[in-house]
Amino acid sequence: MKLRAIVFSGVALALSMTSASAHHSFAMFDYMKSVTLEGTVKEFQWTNPHSWILMMVRNPQGVEEQWSIELGTPAGLSHQGWVPKTLTPGMKISALVHPLKDGTRGGRGISITLPDGVMKSHPYPLGVRTS
Repeated sequence: MKLRAIVFSGVALALSMTSASAHHSFAMFDYMKSVTLEGTVKEFQWTNPHSWILMMVRNPQGVEEQWSIELGTPAGLSHQGWVPKTLTPGMKISALVHPLKDGTRGGRGISITLPDGVMKSHPYPLGVRTS
């Protein structure tokens, strides 16, 4: 009887430790449109569940505005050759993004062109199912 309780407890513990599969919606992005941004990296956040680029972009009036660009997970980005220091503050880059539908300054990154001309792509572009 004691062995049965221990086995049951072990199974219950193992089941409680399994992670739930998260579902992320990309409904806020207009993946039928793409916008090219030219600007300077303010910050590169290598974080889970998604990495972010905070980028300063001059608007048509010449005023700098901050854009937030969502990328994939660090694990997914690393498979594409990204590292935490791929982007550094002050770096001039070009970003191709699917913009936010509501018109605010943000988007889902498609590709980033570095100062040396190297293009880094997002590992899972919108519209492509990976599972």
